[in-house]
Amino acid sequence: MRQSTVREAGVDGRWFAFLESNTTGTGREFCAAARARGLRPVLLTRDPARYPYVETDGIDTRVLDTGDLPAVLDACAALVADGGLAGVASSSEYFVSAAAHAAAELGLPAADGDAVARCRSKDVQRLALRAAGVPVPAFTAVDDADAAVRAADAIGHPVVLKPVSGSGSVGVRLCRDRGETRSWADELLGRATDERGNPVPTRILVEAAVTGPEFSVETFDDTVVSVVAKHIGPEPYFVETGHDVPAPAPEATTDALARTALGALTALGLGWGAAHTELRLSPEGPVVIEVNPRLAGGMIPVAVRAALGVDLVDAVVARAAGQDPAPASTGTGHAAVRFLKARREGQVTAVDGTEAAAAAPGVVAVTTSTAAGRTVRITHSFQDRLGCVVATGSDAEQAAGRALAATRMIGIHLDGPTTAATPRHPRIPETPHALEQGVGRP
Repeated sequence: MRQSTVREAGVDGRWFAFLESNTTGTGREFCAAARARGLRPVLLTRDPARYPYVETDGIDTRVLDTGDLPAVLDACAALVADGGLAGVASSSEYFVSAAAHAAAELGLPAADGDAVARCRSKDVQRLALRAAGVPVPAFTAVDDADAAVRAADAIGHPVVLKPVSGSGSVGVRLCRDRGETRSWADELLGRATDERGNPVPTRILVEAAVTGPEFSVETFDDTVVSVVAKHIGPEPYFVETGHDVPAPAPEATTDALARTALGALTALGLGWGAAHTELRLSPEGPVVIEVNPRLAGGMIPVAVRAALGVDLVDAVVARAAGQDPAPASTGTGHAAVRFLKARREGQVTAVDGTEAAAAAPGVVAVTTSTAAGRTVRITHSFQDRLGCVVATGSDAEQAAGRALAATRMIGIHLDGPTTAATPRHPRIPETPHALEQGVGRP
């Protein structure tokens, strides 16, 4: 899993298909890892323009309806005929199940696609975890606003409402009373598609709001690679603003989080390849918020590699291609991820400062997910993150300080509104700090 070893693999020459990509940097890393292993990355996508790195890095693409599994299989069959296909994978939460099913259909290495699909349905996942005795928040799945209010009354406000399928905090909101619960339930249940245009179930989750710091546990197969501390933006939303690798927490705490995450993987029938388990450390102990049957996004893998010497991106590509990941490193460094959040809405006129940020002390990666001509909207989700810096340090505090300082060097200039964006759903009053935005020049 060390980055230094992947270039020893030689030239293979077969295609490696990525079914869509995430948009916060790791998708680009996947393509680079495939190339480093002598494979030819190709992105199967509805819209290559969604990913700025595709043109910059000269990534081959195939345009198709990626929500149609037969179409995906046809595209993969064409790659088999055109030089061979080593593997199929995805760095996007929304396509991991389809990628696993496609790989299995083609006789390529893959996780259990059915287990991944069950995990992608948050209510089904919760039922399995609860039945296995894994600690989860009190919850109820509902399909109308009246039922959401009844569930919230039974659980007790405040509650968290979220789609049963989704990623990146999209649609996740803290509701403090019956009025907020009803309004947000109506909003979520009125959405026919997600931000990628995929149909969504007319079902949402109402769950108890768990207090305590948030962590993630990064695993590969049945091995814990790292426990990560997560930073969350202001309520009533849950947008991640940064990560610390490894989590600066007592060993007893990280051990308890790791044991809970491994128990969750067993309960869900997972344990092949990478998984990303999110937890809250409540006063009673770790509580699983959700298990993601894929490698972490948000540049966490880059931070893990920088801090610990473990290249999880390469490990995922290797496993999906039927190759052996390199041995894990025993590094004991520190790295931090900090995001550049949108201050307001508008059209991007220029992006600058990335070279200065990349040259700053300790910085190992700088990414931006927007470009001139694109429109910025405030969505209170991962889409509000316009850039990212990963930095290392002698300890967690120094790494975090370096990452934050570098984000302040990046300028994303906008034409349009000069004040904070109006909330997307003004029927629910915002708390005074709910529209605080992150760092970066206006």
